Amino acid sequence: MPTSKLSQKEMSLADHAFYGLVWAGTTLSERVDRALSKAHDLPVSWFEVMLWLSSQDEPVPASVLGNSTMLSRSQVSRVLDALQERGLVTRTPSPRDARSVEVALTPAGRRLFAEADATRRACLAPVFGDVLDEADLQALTEVWRKLKQHRNA
Repeated sequence: MPTSKLSQKEMSLADHAFYGLVWAGTTLSERVDRALSKAHDLPVSWFEVMLWLSSQDEPVPASVLGNSTMLSRSQVSRVLDALQERGLVTRTPSPRDARSVEVALTPAGRRLFAEADATRRACLAPVFGDVLDEADLQALTEVWRKLKQHRNA
């Protein structure tokens, strides 16, 4: 049974690029998840929800989180349960829609997010931010913008 790896020459450029994106996303997410879990007992999925909430001045409908994050509706619900149990978010009935709940970070949630975000940045710096220059980052941003634009095609 052959044990050698396929070389880039044996893969199409599109396949090589796709699997490179998958590898990078998986590797970086796992690295951040380990760092956040170890330092803050905060899985990366919780951090992602907190990231979106941290940029909001007002409570947001929980359904918006399902549309903004890479998590399913049920995952968002479970994450919000866990964050609320830790006192990091509040859930309140929506004043605009009786069927909806609005979510916001608590002051403790904002503090933990700031600490966790510093951990995330420090964790990624040697393998991402310090490696890529501004042109690389702009190119990556353009790539994911294009891919996101056509996600429902």
